Amino acid sequence: MAALPEERFPSRGGRTGHAYLHDRAFLDRPLTMRGVTEADLPELVRVDREAFPEEPYPYFVLRQLYDVHGDRLLVLDDGEQLHGYVLFPTTSDGYECWIMSLGVTRDQRGRGLGRRLMLEVLRRLRTEGVREVRLTVEPTNAAAIMLYRSIGFSSEEGARRDYFGPGEDRLVMTLSL
Repeated sequence: MAALPEERFPSRGGRTGHAYLHDRAFLDRPLTMRGVTEADLPELVRVDREAFPEEPYPYFVLRQLYDVHGDRLLVLDDGEQLHGYVLFPTTSDGYECWIMSLGVTRDQRGRGLGRRLMLEVLRRLRTEGVREVRLTVEPTNAAAIMLYRSIGFSSEEGARRDYFGPGEDRLVMTLSL
């Protein structure tokens, strides 16, 4: 089962109450961006489920994406757990890249981590000679659209009805490198 290219940047959410205050200590731990390892798979699944509770990737899909595109998966690690990831496979000719998933845990949203992941991906792609980066986003996801536009993505193709099936419209965005 092949996964389709999709940007997965959920709208902002937050934690409230006593548990949030108790857990704030981890916010001060520095985050390291690095490549994913096989040992990270359980944490990657956790991050994906937290970032996309409505439609997380099944474990077997993340497993296969790791097997096929593991060198195209970056994670944000605080030394104890992961807080975000980006999946960015490139076409076999090296011309085009699709951002298939960008996810940040609820507790880390609003701190610029999605931007940090995207800028690192774009830096790497430029050094590799990739010419174009594409992604899709839900047309109602204003936060993600604003992030991508601020980085230079455009949506000249506009929204595509039923891109992922009935009622699953997506805005296709493109950036030339």
